[in-house]
Amino acid sequence: MKRFIYASILVLLVSFTGFSQAILPTSWSFTTTTLPTGWTENEAVFYTASGNTPPAKKFDSTGDNLVIHFASNPGNLTYYLAGNSFTGGTFTVEESEFGTTWTALHTFTAPPAGTYTQFTDVPLSTSRYIRFIYTNKSAGNIGLDDVNIAAGAATPAQEINVKQGATTILSGGTYTMTSAVSTMTPTTFTVENLGTANTLNITSATISGTNAADFSVASSPSTVAANSTDNLVVNFTPAAAGTRTAVLTIASNDADEASYVINLNGIGGSLATEPSAQATNLSLTNVKTYRLSGSFTPSSSASGYLVLRKKGSAITGVPVDGTAYQRGDIVGDAQVVYSSNATSFVPNNIVASTGYYFAVYAYNGFGSNINYLTTSPLTANVTTPATMMPANYYNGINTGSTSFVADLHNLTNPHNMQFYSNYGNYMVKGFAARDTTLDRRVITCVYSGENKIYIEPFDFTATGYSREHTYCHSWMPTNPATQLPEYKDYHHLFPTNQDEVNALRSNYPLGEVVTVQQAYLGCKFGQDANGNTVFEPRDEHKGDAARAMMYETICYTTVSGNTWALPAEQNQAILKQWHFNDLPDSWEISRNDYVDSLQNNRNPFVDSVDFVCYVNFSNMTYEPNGCQASIEELLNTNFIVYPNPAKDVLNLHVDATTISSYEIVDVQGRVVLSSNVSDLVLVKLNIASLNAGTYIVKALTPYGIATRSIVIE
Repeated sequence: MKRFIYASILVLLVSFTGFSQAILPTSWSFTTTTLPTGWTENEAVFYTASGNTPPAKKFDSTGDNLVIHFASNPGNLTYYLAGNSFTGGTFTVEESEFGTTWTALHTFTAPPAGTYTQFTDVPLSTSRYIRFIYTNKSAGNIGLDDVNIAAGAATPAQEINVKQGATTILSGGTYTMTSAVSTMTPTTFTVENLGTANTLNITSATISGTNAADFSVASSPSTVAANSTDNLVVNFTPAAAGTRTAVLTIASNDADEASYVINLNGIGGSLATEPSAQATNLSLTNVKTYRLSGSFTPSSSASGYLVLRKKGSAITGVPVDGTAYQRGDIVGDAQVVYSSNATSFVPNNIVASTGYYFAVYAYNGFGSNINYLTTSPLTANVTTPATMMPANYYNGINTGSTSFVADLHNLTNPHNMQFYSNYGNYMVKGFAARDTTLDRRVITCVYSGENKIYIEPFDFTATGYSREHTYCHSWMPTNPATQLPEYKDYHHLFPTNQDEVNALRSNYPLGEVVTVQQAYLGCKFGQDANGNTVFEPRDEHKGDAARAMMYETICYTTVSGNTWALPAEQNQAILKQWHFNDLPDSWEISRNDYVDSLQNNRNPFVDSVDFVCYVNFSNMTYEPNGCQASIEELLNTNFIVYPNPAKDVLNLHVDATTISSYEIVDVQGRVVLSSNVSDLVLVKLNIASLNAGTYIVKALTPYGIATRSIVIE
């Protein structure tokens, strides 16, 4: 017994693409975000690094569900399930005949904790829907993996099934065929009798519909014995180029499918009929710094739509007939957002203060038969806002107040805690991922600049990536705890290549490498000018890393009595220099807004560049004089002169900056040695000609003059 369906799947010159029902047996292990035919979900969320065979489907909210709609009587349902920090809730496996009234097959109130365990349920033979649903969440999540529904046992009664090749065409489905104009092309369908005892009697096979004259039934069986097959041949002779449609109806003594209907979609020549009109009313809504939505009114003459986008200016790219584009593909000067029959879309990789232009092209056909209407596409454009920061967010913060550090801390903490395991879904898929060709995604290792291409869902293990704690876990006063907010805070977690980059950084401080021991693309590891071992990220991420690290200190200092100052080995002058040299760009501003939407707190050093001037991150105290006093103090503190006393050679270095010129002044105020040195990190001087005595050394940097007293022997 099968239920009515509309389906079609493209296979080169013949096509079927499923819309609603799975053919049993059906199974899935969630290896991509594209579910099998008949499978639907209300939210595509995954455990990327866990499962019976990772990844696994993740249910994290009340109402989250996965529905499987299938066409015939089911056999056993098997699946692997695990609870993660699950307490007090209910997760249910349900069945239904028509998808309206549901009956529980299995109810979980205490699922296996953390370990994926196989379960087997037995649906009724009349059921055509299975639903996995998080009925009521109290705490924790559910993981689901390796779901399989077997085909039910055959019955004695006659049961019709129709195939073309190895593919079943369910009643109500669509089959596409092609032929040159005025040329007859036969297609052979296989009629099966799935019954085990009774004969299937076929009383007629007829053609009707708009272009019925282009199709004819060349041969049809009158009977099909139990457990047997026979052939039915349809000839297609298109009278004109383009799309030609008709309906094949097979009448039989099947008890529930007396009329087996197949929609015939013929294409005369090489292309389907071009749509006569484009879609209308393109609307761009919910425009934020990190996301926007688009929707439009469909065209009555089109079967699908190609949506393109471009930054900065109107799209001039035009799709080519006969080319089926995938999400991420390039069309001229634009990129494909999607190609399908849907009339709404949500593009990824949206950032602040950026103009986005969209064009929608209507089309008919599939694959090499696709035909676009290339004139006057539907267009619209929008510019994203500069920030989503609430206007009064920092009203209670005063840089002139001695309580500035405490006030800034209280603004950022407490906040909504996110789960570390959700990072792949929320931060990678929800923000960092970008489209690339062939419906793939790409993310960037923030430290090295490496671009990693993958097929969704994102999997940390498969990609070799990790969630990097910019403020090292080992530095945290609460180490080794992994369940506290500071460990899971998305503001300082970034995707990085685990083996080549994250392991290289380890828990070393960030700094500027002078002697390189190891490098990977844009990042370096080695010794700084003072001989300290440091890790240096690529220039584009230096400011981001500095602000993430400073955020952690201000957000979590004093929590549970702990002081979150920078560790002694992490030079704050370096971080402040990077902060000012690499100011927040549109991507970082958008990221701050997006994390705020999840955690309900912001990184204040992204919103206000000057806030760093009023915090001494080495001891988390207030700097009343702001940047000017801080910079002068930092320059003198970080001005390294060695050896001192000196005799023949003197070395000058100022941490976190360069030296453009220097002077040596004697006690009478006379300049005895000076030179321009073109922004050197380390200046080596020959002082053998100077008399013994006390001198003042002045080094000019981009941030001012550093001064130090020396003795020459």
